[in-house]
Amino acid sequence: MNSQLDIESKLDGKLQIIYLNRPESFNSLNADLLKELRGKISAFNADENVRCIAVSGRGKAFCSGQNLKDALAMETGGNQKVIQKMVTDYYNPLVLEITNCSKPVVALVNGPAVGAGAMLALICDFAVATESSYFSQAFSNIGLIPDTAGTYFLPKLLGRQLAHYLAFTGKKLSAQEAKNLGLIAEVFADEEFNGKSLEILAQIANMPTKALALTKKAFAMSYDNSLEKQLEHEGILQQEAAETSDFREGIAAFIEKRQPVYKGK
Repeated sequence: MNSQLDIESKLDGKLQIIYLNRPESFNSLNADLLKELRGKISAFNADENVRCIAVSGRGKAFCSGQNLKDALAMETGGNQKVIQKMVTDYYNPLVLEITNCSKPVVALVNGPAVGAGAMLALICDFAVATESSYFSQAFSNIGLIPDTAGTYFLPKLLGRQLAHYLAFTGKKLSAQEAKNLGLIAEVFADEEFNGKSLEILAQIANMPTKALALTKKAFAMSYDNSLEKQLEHEGILQQEAAETSDFREGIAAFIEKRQPVYKGK
């Protein structure tokens, strides 16, 4: 099977950019691509040299969502509940791989992000987008509900009213509108996107990686914890951060009035 991904390694391997590489279908998703993407993120997560992972798309789109023809083709051979099988066997494991990844995972949205493609961007730790990009929760247009953790994250990111509105209407949000609503972090002019996004990725790839992983873990806990429980976990995780080599380097650099050189350890 030919790879449906294209990998670009930068900064001596500290940064790995994963490109969805199905430009002829606007990077539509199928079972093989979802499985391969999950595998790559898992492998980079396990690689101590990798400090940051990014996901983007080749061609004109970031991701147009599920390729419905591919999904419905699974019905041949007597398979039942095909859509549920796609969600539980391929989408859900990818969501958990990204959200549980101990390395920062950043979406570089280079064009339209639709349906599951929009949620692929939004489940990453943060997303940056080109000015010409747009986002659409297009599930309702074909009689489906938001998946790829859409029903979990959209109400938390937007609140109940806006989550319902965007899910019910499938309205297209420009990249700037998405930023204004807090869905994504930055918007850059198309011609500046590659340079500006690489600056951000390079900064993150040189940050204290374990502290970022603990921050990600703490934020995730906050969805379910009381304030008292969250404060308790902050103390525990802060101690873990304080026992890293990068913490000692950060303190030494502060005292010596120099830039720290973090190694992600």
